[in-house]
Amino acid sequence: MSAVVFIGINKLFDLTEKRFSWFNAIVGAALSAAVFLILWGNRLLELPVLVTLIGIAIATGVGYLLGSVEDPGRRMVIGLAGGGAIGLLLGLTVKTDYAPSLEPVSIVIGVAVGAALGYGWWALSRNGRETMVQRVLAGTAVGWLFGGWLAADFDGSRVELVIVALVLGLTLGGALGRWQHPDPIRRGDVAVASRKYIFLAPALIFVGATLVIPLIRTIWLGFLTGSPRDLRWNGLTNYADIFSDPNIIDFDDASGLFTSRLFWVGLLLIGGGLIAGRVLGRQIGANFSAGAGSVSMLAGGVTLLGFAVFTVIRGTISNNIWWIFAVIIFAVGLGLAVAVLADRAKGENIAKSLIFLPMAISFVGAGIIWRLIYVARPPQEAQSGVLNTLWVQIGKWSNSTSATTVISVILGVIAAALLYLAWRGWQAESSAILTGSLVSAAGIGWLIYRFVGPGLGGFKTDEVTGQIVGDPVLFIQENPFNNFWMMVVFIWIQTGFAMVIFSAAIKAVPEDLLEASRIDGATEAQTFWRVTVPQIYPTIGVVVTTFIVTVLRVFDIPKVMTNGNFDTQVLANEMWERAFTQLDFGLGSAVAVVLFVAVLPVMFINIRRMQRERLG
Repeated sequence: MSAVVFIGINKLFDLTEKRFSWFNAIVGAALSAAVFLILWGNRLLELPVLVTLIGIAIATGVGYLLGSVEDPGRRMVIGLAGGGAIGLLLGLTVKTDYAPSLEPVSIVIGVAVGAALGYGWWALSRNGRETMVQRVLAGTAVGWLFGGWLAADFDGSRVELVIVALVLGLTLGGALGRWQHPDPIRRGDVAVASRKYIFLAPALIFVGATLVIPLIRTIWLGFLTGSPRDLRWNGLTNYADIFSDPNIIDFDDASGLFTSRLFWVGLLLIGGGLIAGRVLGRQIGANFSAGAGSVSMLAGGVTLLGFAVFTVIRGTISNNIWWIFAVIIFAVGLGLAVAVLADRAKGENIAKSLIFLPMAISFVGAGIIWRLIYVARPPQEAQSGVLNTLWVQIGKWSNSTSATTVISVILGVIAAALLYLAWRGWQAESSAILTGSLVSAAGIGWLIYRFVGPGLGGFKTDEVTGQIVGDPVLFIQENPFNNFWMMVVFIWIQTGFAMVIFSAAIKAVPEDLLEASRIDGATEAQTFWRVTVPQIYPTIGVVVTTFIVTVLRVFDIPKVMTNGNFDTQVLANEMWERAFTQLDFGLGSAVAVVLFVAVLPVMFINIRRMQRERLG
């Protein structure tokens, strides 16, 4: 079928040189058939078969006459007569359920905007063949269609329907009548130039049918309200509802930011990272040193600070931004860390294969897997979820004297080893080893304190019996951190993707640059931050923008794990709920437009970056 259509279109354009009248007739028939079949398919026509055949016959005759007659006056008469006939046919046969009421304001605005666009089209593309009147008439017809029909309320009469359709047909027919009859040279140029469009047409039609037309329709639906069978003009009300709905964005608890422990611990870590970077920088004659210790403290501080913000600013939009923030930090950071640590190490391929393996699992499958991992049973029952089983068991150990003693001794030995490693790092003037060991030792010390003191793990005292019972964590029910536990699923899958991309980029860094930095006395950390990272900046940009776009439209994980309940709603799921559950297509389309606009800047930055790389 594709071959027949392709050959047929080529043969059609072969008619332009010697049989232009038949070419025009076939094109007219095809265009009218497409219009009437669309109206028929949307159940807008009465007697659709007869009306479609009459419309095709009229358009075929008009096309043949316009392809034969060269006199401008006669062409205008033919165009007006044919357009008026088509318009009258539509006015008499379109169902009165779609009859617009004539509203002067929308008509005047639509016609003015359409005529202005037609004039601008002519002014920007003057080629000596199309006149200003023709372009203005075409723009006026489009403006009349929107202002007089699509933007009006469908509560008009048959007379109003005939008027609107007749004026639309006359303006389009006038635009066709003003089209100059091409000479043989021009017709030959059309035959030659048509080939490139014939080759592009399948892709353009596919993109138009699956992307452009749905996009335009979604934008249009965003200005409407009501049930699918009773859509009415709503202006910008849907967009106002989005940003005023407390379920979508809520700042009521924003004042709690300054009482959040995450906020102050984050500020403390950022301050510590800045001080460490400043001190280490002065040792090497720089203002700041981006070593492992300073960077890890800064990254940890920024993460906690961001989490503190997202726990007090709630809603769908906040959840989406939180997803972006967490995924970029953890998936990109872990992917880069694994790529660096595994680079040229023994067992590199095995390690990378294991980390990349989750990429083979769909988001739906991963959501189901992690939902089982997070599951929480009642405290009186044995836990089946992996994490809660471990958490409750730790609670049992912390309430057992013998277990607490054994665990404290083991942790004490580990802490002593870390302190010894920190001392050796201080002797070797390795800030990374010193800082990392001290931070790890502090964490081990906190665990020892919790085991010996207040206890650690999932346990509580039963108010009735006074006995110690398990206290599982409701990972996907307790907000706001249930959002983060769902983000873990995405990070688990996408870390492998980031690792593979970063690993390829790191292996492509010229070896002579690395050797030169080592010869100049740079440490491994300095070589990584000042040589390797700048070389892979474009790759980091690709991974980050890919994650942003993917996260903005994430749907599967929240749908499977919570269905948007427990304050875990995201924009894609919000769009689905509004449009297909509540059948509010207007508000659902408005959410989709907001999601589309949010993705646009990221795509623009990515495209510009690729263009610069190509030119560079």
